[in-house]
Amino acid sequence: MNQVETNAAAHGLSARAGKYLSFKLGNEEFGVAILKVQEIIGIMTVTRVPRTPDCIRGVINLRGKVIPVLDLRRKFGLDARSDTDRTCIIVVRIERGNERLTMGVLVDDVSEVLNITAEQLEEPPSFGAGVRTDFIQGMGKVGAKVVMLLDIDKVLGSQEIAQARETAVEAVGESAA
Repeated sequence: MNQVETNAAAHGLSARAGKYLSFKLGNEEFGVAILKVQEIIGIMTVTRVPRTPDCIRGVINLRGKVIPVLDLRRKFGLDARSDTDRTCIIVVRIERGNERLTMGVLVDDVSEVLNITAEQLEEPPSFGAGVRTDFIQGMGKVGAKVVMLLDIDKVLGSQEIAQARETAVEAVGESAA
C-alpha cells in the first residue's frame, strides 16, 4: 500500500470511529452505529405476514405505528433459536438513497454502548469474490474481543427493503379491514 492509499484507509477508519450499540447473535458480537438506533424494546408479539422472506419475522405495533421486524439470525444464516427474556428488538432507521424505513432488528441480547476509536478499527477481512461483506463497515477490537460493525443500511438489499415496506403496508391494510 502506498502512502496515499494508507492515508485514505486511515481517514476511512477515523470516519467510522464513534459510539456503537453492541449486541449478540449466539457467541458473536456485532455493533450498529448508535445514531441509527431509535430505541431498544423487549421481545413482544410479532405478527407473521404471509409470503414474506424467511428473514422478515413479521410486524409489530409500536405506539400505533406498524413496523417490520427483521430476524438477524435468519438473515445471517445462523441456527434458529427460541426467544428468551434477553431477546430484544432494536428499532433502527434505515436509509438507502431517498428511501427511509423504520424497522425492528431482532437480536439475542443487547450488550452495551461502545466508544470505538480509529485505532481500534480494522477494515473487514476479504473472503474472496463469492462472499458478500459490504454490510460490514469494520472490525472493532475491544479488549480481547472482536466486534463486527454493521452498516445497517446495507444489511438488507434493495429488494428486501421494498418487501419490508410492503409487509408493513399490507399489515396496516389488513388491520383496517
